[in-house]
Amino acid sequence: MTDQASPALWRFIQDDDPDAFTLIVETANGQYVRRIRPALPLPSGVEHGPGAEVAAHTAAATWGLPDFVFQSAYVSKGSGRRELGDRLLLAGGRGAVIQVKARTIQPKDADSEVAWIQKVATKAVRQAKGTVRQLRMLPADMANGRDRTLSVDGNAYEWIGVFLLDHEQVPEGTICSLEPIGIPTIALTRRDWDFLFDQLRSTTAVLDYLFRAAVEPPVALGEEPVRYYEFAAADAEAPPGPLNPDVAGLGGSHFSTPLLPQAPVGSDHAHRVMRIIMEDVATSAIRSQMSEPNQQLLLSDLDKLPVGARAEWGQLLLDMLADVREVPADESKWRWRRSIDPSGTRQLIFGCATRFGPEVEAAFQSYVLLRHHQLHQQTGLAEQSSTLGVLLTPRTDGSRPWDTTLLRTEGDNELSSEEVERYTELWNPQPAEAS
Repeated sequence: MTDQASPALWRFIQDDDPDAFTLIVETANGQYVRRIRPALPLPSGVEHGPGAEVAAHTAAATWGLPDFVFQSAYVSKGSGRRELGDRLLLAGGRGAVIQVKARTIQPKDADSEVAWIQKVATKAVRQAKGTVRQLRMLPADMANGRDRTLSVDGNAYEWIGVFLLDHEQVPEGTICSLEPIGIPTIALTRRDWDFLFDQLRSTTAVLDYLFRAAVEPPVALGEEPVRYYEFAAADAEAPPGPLNPDVAGLGGSHFSTPLLPQAPVGSDHAHRVMRIIMEDVATSAIRSQMSEPNQQLLLSDLDKLPVGARAEWGQLLLDMLADVREVPADESKWRWRRSIDPSGTRQLIFGCATRFGPEVEAAFQSYVLLRHHQLHQQTGLAEQSSTLGVLLTPRTDGSRPWDTTLLRTEGDNELSSEEVERYTELWNPQPAEAS
């Protein structure tokens, strides 16, 4: 992709750092400047090739979540062993096989480098194809970034192959021609990879972007940020998508946020609330020996919250926690926020209560079960429906700001008429609670 192909975007090299560049984006609200930093440095004391794999893993685990990044595994093949990808991303029913190729010798002339890049790209996507085929034939145990093991069944995921290039001097305008392998494929530099994770701070959002970009014509290696901002500009102007009329019948407000924000997803305290909650889930799962598949399911549900909405949700949760802290010791208060996806099949509920205890836990469970029941009764989509409830309760011992409790339910929870009546009387639902 050239600068002229995208009139709304300009690119220029930073004089103080030849490995970085700046995009100047023309938007309806004026110019927006985004500096694209170099890729993370390679770890010291590690050979270049393996070091590039480690650096790619580090970026995904740091800005995404370590639970979604899996190290390569080996399976027996004849008299030898076969490696299943350099790294895998797994989140929300989608998976990416990452094949990292590094130029470990001094680059040659531009034509030679383009030929070498094309050669290793072809090898990379064939290896990705082999990994997916092997995982579909026989599940493999793979360890994630927290050293927890998940049995990966290739038939449970929608796959993409990612060729990830670590190269100090990619010739300008180099476009990889990737052969069809039966799954989507995309070619990126490590700087492209780091940019996407730094920009979105969500493994689910990065996977969604990769699948979206893979069906478009390829762009020059190193120019992925330009394509990102083309998509982001289109998202900013796009009207809200269709809403299931049955969901609209539940009341509340119809909100829409761009899938790809133009500003980097924030690292402010409000945004970090969502990361802290996911860390709570991951670390408490280790302490309580929750099964890895269940932990992955909970984390994936949380990571589906649109990145453009996370700061607002985080600030609201902080406000809700502050509010429930203010009530007298002999009283209790609840605050709720819930979101239903446009299809009406997935619901996310956050609640805050004054304190935690058996009665509060039971009340929280009744609220989540009732709202799930009401949703699938309204839509008639019980088999496809799931609800994740998250309860935050303030801590007073100073060790941490809150405790996190979760409850997930799916399908028809088969509440009895007596339970529905009792829960409804308890919560006296207001239609405006849905959002």
